[in-house]
Amino acid sequence: MKYPVIALNFKVYLESIGENAIKLARIAEEVSREYDISIIVAPPLPDLRAVAEHVSIPVFAQHVDPYRPGSHTGSIIAEDVKAAGAVGSIVNHSEKRLLLADIGAVLERLREVGLISLLCTDTVETTRAGAALGPDMLAIEPPELIGTGIPVSKAKPEAVTGAVEAIKRVNPSVHILCGAGISTGDDVAKAIELGTEGVLLASAYVKAKDPRKLLAEMAEAALRSWERRG
Repeated sequence: MKYPVIALNFKVYLESIGENAIKLARIAEEVSREYDISIIVAPPLPDLRAVAEHVSIPVFAQHVDPYRPGSHTGSIIAEDVKAAGAVGSIVNHSEKRLLLADIGAVLERLREVGLISLLCTDTVETTRAGAALGPDMLAIEPPELIGTGIPVSKAKPEAVTGAVEAIKRVNPSVHILCGAGISTGDDVAKAIELGTEGVLLASAYVKAKDPRKLLAEMAEAALRSWERRG
């Protein structure tokens, strides 16, 4: 994975299911190629295989359960999302919380099958605990800002800088992102200025009137801020 990175969680909005998931993923792929920036897409689970077959950018699952193959009806296991074409998974999103012990188990399952992990946390304290578990990436997302259009990089910059410092102390190999309310190129630039390596967002992209224009602005802002940081 090359940094900076923009991770797009499609969730399960009407605008992001079925053919819409493929359309949004293709737009992301076009922007990724044009700006030479890493863009991850996480489509709804039923659309995971179709999206993975249509694009070459990284496709993530939105969730994986802490189970091995077996009698776990309705569960999502790491082997299955890998077979569908995913290269990683979001873990512990605020809308799909896991117990701490289960987070550790999911991260281990992802490592076992060779999938990339993107762990979500909500505070500096949970970021510190999460980093100790060794995810590949970690995104701090204060849940009260998710979907509000009020970016964490501006509303709670101390949470971002605190998370960055916590990860540097606990496990500097973990790549740090931030999310919640990220909706403009300026929000992305500010996040990187605060020390992150990218952003995680959802509704701002999925529900945008012109997703390509928005994502291009974000990619350009991310690259400019990354270059300034050196």
